[in-house]
Amino acid sequence: MNDQTPSWVRSEPGKATLEGVNWGGLSTLYIKEVRRFFKVQMQTVWAPAVTTLLYLIIFTVALGREGKTVLGVPFADFIAPGLIVMAMLQNSFANSSFSLLVGKMQGTIVDYLMPPLSVGELIAGLVGASVTRAVLVGLAVWFIMALWPGVHVGIAHPLSIIWFGMMGSLMLAFLGLLTSVWADKFDHAAVVSNFVVAPLSLLSGTFYSVEQLSPTFRAISHANPFFYVISGFRHGFLSESDSPIIIGAIGLLIINVALFSACYAVLKSGWKIKN
Repeated sequence: MNDQTPSWVRSEPGKATLEGVNWGGLSTLYIKEVRRFFKVQMQTVWAPAVTTLLYLIIFTVALGREGKTVLGVPFADFIAPGLIVMAMLQNSFANSSFSLLVGKMQGTIVDYLMPPLSVGELIAGLVGASVTRAVLVGLAVWFIMALWPGVHVGIAHPLSIIWFGMMGSLMLAFLGLLTSVWADKFDHAAVVSNFVVAPLSLLSGTFYSVEQLSPTFRAISHANPFFYVISGFRHGFLSESDSPIIIGAIGLLIINVALFSACYAVLKSGWKIKN
């Protein structure tokens, strides 16, 4: 038997023919995911912006009277940055927790697994689309708040806004991706959203300064990674924060590296998506 590969075969059977990054496949997946949520932008981008504005109105009416200040700034200016990044976090999670889950439920998961994409490229496409949605929601909220009377959202430190906005969006995108792999139905994803994401975001100093809390609850707040996202993001607007900026920036980077490693290991093993 002749074991030599015929001359007309361009590569040996089973040998990968794509080298490096499959930019064509990666960009196609990214564009597909962006188009998916952008087709219903009133629901995925503008509705969260309006909901966040309602938070601002309600809390400023209830707590922002009589010139109330927090960290030396008006209450409305204090909560506005936290509301912007909170909307970004929640929508980043919502986007990444949907794709693989709906694929498993509808039997179209093969559309993600069959293309010649590595695990890293699959993660990059899904997470990149989630971060894009988070950025669009953040810009929409910021634009509306900039037009709202009595609220000042001028940018003081762009680097803080970019870093903590990106780190927070990535963190929730990775968490959403892990959730979509683990979940078997939308109820499972809703459990993580309602009992993990929502409480951690609402109890992260968005509406108050943790310096006003008792030592016990202050220590609990400092163990919440969402707290560092909101505190660092707020620093970009107000030059004030409840936490050391450098510690928060490095800590979030470490968390994202750990979450990426977990996503890579889970998708590489094929747990609950190939079995």
